[in-house]
Amino acid sequence: MCTLLPVERRERHSVVRVARAVALAAGVVLVAACTVGPNFSRPATPRVQRYDASDALGMASGGQPQSLSPAVQMRDDWWTSFGCRAIDMAVDEALTGNVTLEHGEATLRRSEYLLRAGAGVFFPQVDARGDASRQRFSPLRTGVDAPASIFNLFTLSATVSYTLDIWGGERRQVEALAAQAEAQRYTLVATYLTLAANVVNAMIARAAYSDEIAATREMVELVREQVHITQAQVAAGASAWSAVLSLQNELATLEASLPGLEQKRIETEHLLALLAGMYPEQWSGPAVSLAEIALPGVLPQTLPSSLVRRRPDILQAEAVLHVASAEIGVATAALFPQIALSASGGVESAVLHSLGTPAGQAWSVAAGVTAPVFHGGALWFQRKAALEAYNESSAAYREVVLAAFAQVADALRALEHDSQTVAAQTRAVQAAGEALQLIKEAYRAGTVGYLQILVADGQYHQARIAWLQAIAQRLQDTVALYAALGGGLIADS
Repeated sequence: MCTLLPVERRERHSVVRVARAVALAAGVVLVAACTVGPNFSRPATPRVQRYDASDALGMASGGQPQSLSPAVQMRDDWWTSFGCRAIDMAVDEALTGNVTLEHGEATLRRSEYLLRAGAGVFFPQVDARGDASRQRFSPLRTGVDAPASIFNLFTLSATVSYTLDIWGGERRQVEALAAQAEAQRYTLVATYLTLAANVVNAMIARAAYSDEIAATREMVELVREQVHITQAQVAAGASAWSAVLSLQNELATLEASLPGLEQKRIETEHLLALLAGMYPEQWSGPAVSLAEIALPGVLPQTLPSSLVRRRPDILQAEAVLHVASAEIGVATAALFPQIALSASGGVESAVLHSLGTPAGQAWSVAAGVTAPVFHGGALWFQRKAALEAYNESSAAYREVVLAAFAQVADALRALEHDSQTVAAQTRAVQAAGEALQLIKEAYRAGTVGYLQILVADGQYHQARIAWLQAIAQRLQDTVALYAALGGGLIADS
């Protein structure tokens, strides 16, 4: 009976050791589950019901109506709503060749690779090493009076190390990398949206310049004909020479406006080439008139609360805020002790063929704790700086949101005023056209001269040029609304 007591005691000690080991492991797991720093939560949506005092588009009589409807969804190819094949082709060309997009895509890929690289901290770090050297060893260094020896030394070794992420600093760092990649993704989406809007605006401007150039050239011919008629009247003594000078001044003014319009159209074409990633001489596009560009009649109506979940610049600012939040955790974890585990093993031999024999084996297992004691306040103030960086990003986020709401409100108001302007310009063109028709009828009846027809025709062309400018502005403000609403590239969430 007595011979069994030591065995029982040893078993009891073994059980205690196992229990302690299990308790220690459980404690380590519980501690490792701790992650310091704030957990990021998305900013609340603004508590507003409308973008402006009135979100409805006020319609003026005589203009083509536009309205907002929640039934119309934002599409990622929103530019197709203008019904112009030339615009569709120009946008497709830009989306496939734009250099800024190429740059943004490369930056996004770099961010994703950095994220994958940062996630490697969660795995043990394993390194292998091989050395071959020839050495001369002097025993005198160890206090032994013996002759020196020359020998070869071959070494193979491996090292395994792992840092316990007790306070979650590494997890917060990877979280920050993930948020940075997310921010870059939304930056790229914003680039897509801006690029498409710039291309559509440039195509509208190009069409408007072309139509305005054509109308101005017609006016030049009309004024030139008036000059000839008035010169004939002066020769016949029926008119004063001052009338000719006045018409010549008007003619010169119109002719002087043509090069400026041509330059603006050429600059627009050069801009389209730049957006498409081409040299100016490489870009060419079909001639487009404003009559070929349809005005979208029903526009998407989105809730103000959904804007912060679909505008890429707002989502990018939110991702940057997430980065700042994670950086607080990184700075906080640096205030606490860090534990690192490591193990190494290898074999050494003076001759290569006997490498790996038991006599040359060596290994070590180590655990190290590093605790900050005194850094002159650097770690503490780094955390304070991280907190202020978060406050800075929070203010920047709110600024982006406010600017986005202002852009939507501006676009809605601009479309309302554009409708009124187009309606008024339409009435002006109709009135000038009717006056021209009446004067033509009076000319056929012999009650007025041909000069009055030319004057009325010039007034009609002037009214038409103003109408073309109003139409182009309304189309571009429609583009601005699509862009302000996020362009449909990101679904509501």
